[in-house]
Amino acid sequence: MPILTIEPVKLGGKIPAFILGPCVIESETFVRRMARKIARMCAAEDLPFIFKASYDKANRTSVRSFRGIDVREGCALLGEIGREIRMPVTTDVHSPNEAEIAAEFIDVLQIPAFLCRQTDLIRAAAETGRVVNVKKGQFLAPWDVRNIAEKLETFGAKKFFFTERGTTFGYNNLVADMRALAWIRAAGYHVIFDATHSVQRPGGAGDATSGDAALAPVLARAALAAGCDGIFMEVHENPARALSDGPNQVPLKDLPRHLRMLKKIHAVVS
Repeated sequence: MPILTIEPVKLGGKIPAFILGPCVIESETFVRRMARKIARMCAAEDLPFIFKASYDKANRTSVRSFRGIDVREGCALLGEIGREIRMPVTTDVHSPNEAEIAAEFIDVLQIPAFLCRQTDLIRAAAETGRVVNVKKGQFLAPWDVRNIAEKLETFGAKKFFFTERGTTFGYNNLVADMRALAWIRAAGYHVIFDATHSVQRPGGAGDATSGDAALAPVLARAALAAGCDGIFMEVHENPARALSDGPNQVPLKDLPRHLRMLKKIHAVVS
């Protein structure tokens, strides 16, 4: 499988690819601070990364939950941050119009899991010419990503990959099936493992999602050992005060030791 390059990050290279950042843009000051801190930590480990933050959390459990900011404002801010830290940036898009706007500023357009079969959205993302990351739906079998790949290729996408983020397992629970990573790679596609959202308990707190953040690094280690191209991990300087997905985000202070461990596991496996 040829290497997928998103300079300076490489999927399928000698070191794992990392997608790191907070769940949502809580404020401009917050997201800039997080990006700078993560960049310093990754530089210390000699690891490039893709910085991630959502401008809008369109799929919140409750109508009272924090959403985010305007699409153009958020994407412009992320683009500016990417130039500052000299790393690519990614965010999720929810409609063809948002994909068009985001493509002006964002390096990797992320299709959310619940929208992974929305043909118009996939087409819009593909036609931007940007790299596309499709999160496999919690309801989808790993081999069914072939149909998504066919859509992307039909609409002209040259660079795309998939993210495994767990499968619905009864009510308010997900299970991470490591076989999915092997099956997606065997089909000829690059795949990232989302350690954060795989430990979610959707709607587990009644009007909010709960989760087991302590297990995210455990699953990340298992995923790299099983064989994948990299890890998606949301981090926050104070998860207890996060405005979205706090129970699933890894404390920022713990990131360096997780990066070191994951890099070692990838080196052994590859």
